[in-house]
Amino acid sequence: MGKTTKIWLKIILGLMGALVLGVGIFVMLNWESAEILAGTEDLSSPSQDIPQAIEPAEALRQTGESDWPCWRGSSGDAKCTITGIKTDWSHGLKQHWQVDYLCQGPGSATWSAPVIQGDRVIVCGRDADKDLIFCLNANNGDLLWQNHYAATATSSHGAGMRATPTIDEDRIYTFGRSGDLVCWALHDGAILWQKNVQAKGGKAPNWGHSSSPHVTDELVIVQGGGTTRVIAYNKLNGEVIWTSGQGDAGYAPVISLSLENTPAALVFHGNGLAAMNRNTGEELWNIPWKTPYGVNATTPLVINNTVFITSGYGTGAQLLKVSDTEANIVWTNKIMAAHHSDGFFLDGFLYGYSGQSIQNKGVFKCIKLATGVESWSTKQMGWGTCVSVNGHLLCLDIKGNLFLMKPNPETFIKVTEMPKALGDVKGPVWTLPVLANDRLYLRFKQHLVCYSIKD
Repeated sequence: MGKTTKIWLKIILGLMGALVLGVGIFVMLNWESAEILAGTEDLSSPSQDIPQAIEPAEALRQTGESDWPCWRGSSGDAKCTITGIKTDWSHGLKQHWQVDYLCQGPGSATWSAPVIQGDRVIVCGRDADKDLIFCLNANNGDLLWQNHYAATATSSHGAGMRATPTIDEDRIYTFGRSGDLVCWALHDGAILWQKNVQAKGGKAPNWGHSSSPHVTDELVIVQGGGTTRVIAYNKLNGEVIWTSGQGDAGYAPVISLSLENTPAALVFHGNGLAAMNRNTGEELWNIPWKTPYGVNATTPLVINNTVFITSGYGTGAQLLKVSDTEANIVWTNKIMAAHHSDGFFLDGFLYGYSGQSIQNKGVFKCIKLATGVESWSTKQMGWGTCVSVNGHLLCLDIKGNLFLMKPNPETFIKVTEMPKALGDVKGPVWTLPVLANDRLYLRFKQHLVCYSIKD
């Protein structure tokens, strides 16, 4: 072997060694993120068999004092009306029941949150080839009924539903990741009608349809994507009433707002934020908001005549002043860049998580709405999702740890915490905690746990 060859061999081996060392260091520094991503599709523990339905021993309440019938609750702001909550969790929270059968088999992970009306809990699941829906007795967790429909879905981050159902009086609306919009009877789970957005030119975004159904007096509205960015159906029979725009669907729900004298719908789609006349679908305005991979996944916050939006991957946040003819930028910055965790507006300040959902090292921040200036930030609550209750924010991080904090514009105040509220988990706890009728519901894939929040 010649001298020159030996030199080049040493150089190549040196470079290969440096590359291996670099990869090793990168993996070590990002081990938590890699571990979380590795557990997103399959179930982290065996799932129980789906039980037989049980007739309730007593008549079920049709409505409760603080129902949670849709994404972010009946008011659309994730603010629960429960009062008198327990603020010392040093001995944990009282568990009422737990079910462990919502997902069945490999790749069936489902992230959809439960919804509650009266004594009925509606929650979605998945098996090898079907989207599942369950109705549980809120008092004891017994299965009241279950139904399904066949649906082909890829298993990227799980084949189950992302969108949260909506209960509207005696009907339920679900939206599957493959574009199936289904109306079910609340009492017995019968399918009343079923449509797929692909029939109108809809196209799923990279990680599947996630737009929780938005129900108005007459319509149910979802993001369709493709040639029909937004689709409004007659909520009673599934007839298409209007379509609006075209382009990539986002992952956020459509929401309602009033723009001067116009009833409007607001959609955070794959390439920006658009407003349309809710009665006709006519586009009122559309502003660009580009995010890597088109992941506009947070719910826009409507605050009087302003709208706040934020996206992850370092994109940042923006506050807009809106009317029925235009949207003007008040400020834009990168101080808050939330992947898919919604914030809260309280007394002039925004509170919420910033950062990516593949690690538990996010930052919880408080910023002043008028200026976008950061008031404070903390890393004491990992990365997660929150609901507002009784003057507090209840936050669940992606490791299943539960926190209660007191919003204060001057400083972070942690009131109490409950580690491992979902036991030992593998993979991210991405599902929003839900509060209804003095109960707390935590969902992780096939598991749903019900706690008391007051005693």
